[in-house]
Amino acid sequence: MEGKNVIIKRARKKGHGGGHGGSWKVAYADFVTAMMAFFLLLWLITMVSPEKKAKVSHYFRYFSIFEKSGASLADTQNASPPIAGTSPIPELISEDEIKGDASPATAQFEEKMKVEMETRLSEFKEQIMVVQFDGGVRLELLETEGRPMFPSGRNELTPEGKKILQVITENLQQNNSKIAIEGHTDAKGFASNRYSNWELSTERASAARKELEKNGLGPDRLVRIAGLAATQPLIRDNPDDPRNRRISILLFGEPSSTHPAGIKGTGKLVNPVPAQASKKIRPGNLQFDPVEQYLVGGR
Repeated sequence: MEGKNVIIKRARKKGHGGGHGGSWKVAYADFVTAMMAFFLLLWLITMVSPEKKAKVSHYFRYFSIFEKSGASLADTQNASPPIAGTSPIPELISEDEIKGDASPATAQFEEKMKVEMETRLSEFKEQIMVVQFDGGVRLELLETEGRPMFPSGRNELTPEGKKILQVITENLQQNNSKIAIEGHTDAKGFASNRYSNWELSTERASAARKELEKNGLGPDRLVRIAGLAATQPLIRDNPDDPRNRRISILLFGEPSSTHPAGIKGTGKLVNPVPAQASKKIRPGNLQFDPVEQYLVGGR
């Protein structure tokens, strides 16, 4: 043993390659692919025209309008699901197409309605409000105690409501301005979840539309029919006030590219609320800006 040399070998540890394998490439490729898809989506969105965006927005914003009128709550609960009617529905128009300035036509309509309220509609004077907004005129057809536009919980116009719309139609026929109709309810709900103020306000707006067309108004004049339920109370301090149950008719001015959409005006009261009613309404309680969609309870 003494004559043998002892040889000791030290094993050298080889370090890993700089790439640590190829797994990182897979993760990197996934990241790059995801980013490419994301930026491609952003590019596609920017390529969509404003008109198409508006139409897509309207498609998801508004719900279908039921054709049946005069149905009671019990009839609605027991009836079969409504079937789409055959009457034409106005083509959706973007907000850009109904922007406008207050035109001589809308100003003339406003003055004529003020005259009508003192003559043929004098008995309904407390139920009609004429309101200016940026680009047009809004008519608020209110309900008061003992003078409903519609029977409670129904969508069939009363004789008084039909008379008011008859006079309004005659004045609307004297110009070519575009028109929108909105239905509103108070905050009182229904016992059943199968029927709500969304349906009721929409059906009432549609009933007003049918009455205007029956009286001779061209369907091409209409740009929007909407049910807003109790989202826009006229009397904010009392959502159950009967005056919150109303039909709004908006008359738009001539097209313009320099003013915001007329439907978003702040609202200037032209025909004050009657003296006996004005004591209950303060300027801060009035709301005329329409919401962008959209509801809960009422009659």
